[in-house]
Amino acid sequence: MEIILLQDIDKVGDKFDIVKVKDGYGRNFLIPQKMAIIANSANRQKLDDYKANEASKMAELLSEFQAIAAQLKDKVLRIGAKAGTSGKIFGSVTNVQIAAALKEQFGIEIDRKKVVVPEEAKELGTYTAVLNLHPDVDTRVVFEVIAE
Repeated sequence: MEIILLQDIDKVGDKFDIVKVKDGYGRNFLIPQKMAIIANSANRQKLDDYKANEASKMAELLSEFQAIAAQLKDKVLRIGAKAGTSGKIFGSVTNVQIAAALKEQFGIEIDRKKVVVPEEAKELGTYTAVLNLHPDVDTRVVFEVIAE
């Protein structure tokens, strides 16, 4: 079954991609949950309208995302973690912890799925995370892992 995705779905595809999925997965889960629509000829023609509407919404939010990027520039996020004597922390710092720390320390609420940690933070130190807010806005946040 071919469907048009209406949102990003892990291991399936990105928003507005036309993908092939198993019939039961599409019919029983994706379509009833409003995550996808059937990729028939009428919906394929409407796909350009969907993309144009999404582009206009993202253009409206561009200034908001630029303001968030300016607010985070030159700021260091501090994340506490339990660490051993060698400086190695128990576990690692994840995108969930970074999103929670952004909300707590700066009052900026960002979905955890938009936070990407390029390298594993398993020791005390300074790292950089990327926030995928908008394709035109390059947002990086420096975070420091400190011992609790």
